[in-house]
Amino acid sequence: MPVRLFDDDDVRARLDAGTAVRAMRTAILAHYEGTVRAPPRVRADLGDGHLGFTAGQLREQELFGFRAYDTLVGAEQLVAVWNTRSGELTALVHGAELGARRTGAIGAVAVEVAAGPGPVRVGIMGAGAQAWTQLWAMLAIREVEEVVVAARRPERAEAFAHRAADELGVRTRAARTAEDAVRDRDVVIVATNSAVPVLDAAWIAPGTHVNTIGPKTASRHEVPAALAQRASVVITDSPAQAASHPEPFVLAADGMVDLGAVLARAVPVRTGPGQITVFSSVGLAGTEVALAATLVRRPPHPSSAFVTE
Repeated sequence: MPVRLFDDDDVRARLDAGTAVRAMRTAILAHYEGTVRAPPRVRADLGDGHLGFTAGQLREQELFGFRAYDTLVGAEQLVAVWNTRSGELTALVHGAELGARRTGAIGAVAVEVAAGPGPVRVGIMGAGAQAWTQLWAMLAIREVEEVVVAARRPERAEAFAHRAADELGVRTRAARTAEDAVRDRDVVIVATNSAVPVLDAAWIAPGTHVNTIGPKTASRHEVPAALAQRASVVITDSPAQAASHPEPFVLAADGMVDLGAVLARAVPVRTGPGQITVFSSVGLAGTEVALAATLVRRPPHPSSAFVTE
C-alpha cells in the first residue's frame, strides 16, 4: 500500500476540532486503561541542542509510531505511523499543525472534565499557535460566552481577537492588561514561551480552571508556584513524563493527578464550585500517532501527496 504523506495544509483541511477532541479523549482514556503504551520522551544530545522522540503503541487500533522534533533550528516535526499487524508504514505527517492541534484538543479534554459546568468566559495569555488551537478545540466541547486575550505585544492580541471573531465566531477582545485577561474568568489558558510568570496567582478567581501549556520547570515557568498552592488539584496528561523531566516542575509533578484517571471517573476533580483546578500540559506520548491516524481514515484531499514504497 502507498504511504500517505500529509503537510500542514492537509491537517488544516482534514482535521476538525470535534474529531481531534474525540481522538484525544479516546487515547487518554485508553492509556489509563492500559491499551495505549506511551513511554516518556527520549532526548538525543546533539551538542547545540537535541533531537527529541516520543513514541506510542495503540493496541486496539493496531498502530504504533513516533514523533521527532528538534531544539536546534526549529525544524519541521515528523510523525510516522505503522500498522502493527502488517508492519507497513501507513502515514507520515510533517509540519507544526498536527502537534499544536493535538495539544489544543488535550487541553479541551481537560476543560471538559475540570472546569465548572455551563458556558464559560475565557481568558487567554498568549496569542500564538498554541493559544489559538486551545480555543479552537475548546469550542467543540463548551459554549464560550466571551474571550479576552493578552499578549506581550498588544498588536498580536488585537490580531488574535479579530481572527477569533471572524473565523471562530466567538466574541473576543484584546485585554487592557494581563490582569484584565485572567481575572473573573471561568477558564484561563496560559500559552506563552515566557521564562517568568505572566500572571499573579491572586488574580485567579475561585472556581476558575487554568490550562498551562508553556514552560513549567523550576527555572523557567509561565505560571507562579503559588498557583499550585491555591489549586485543589493539578492534573496532567502524563504523570510519568512530568516526573521524568530532567528538571523538576514548579507545579510539583509528584502530586499531579492523571487526566486519564479523571476521564475514567476514578478520581474526582471538582467537588465544590469555588475550587481552582489546574491542568499542566506535557503532551502524552502516542497521542500524535492517534491524531495522525484520523487523517488516514478521513476522505482524501486533492492536495494530499502520495509516496509509493
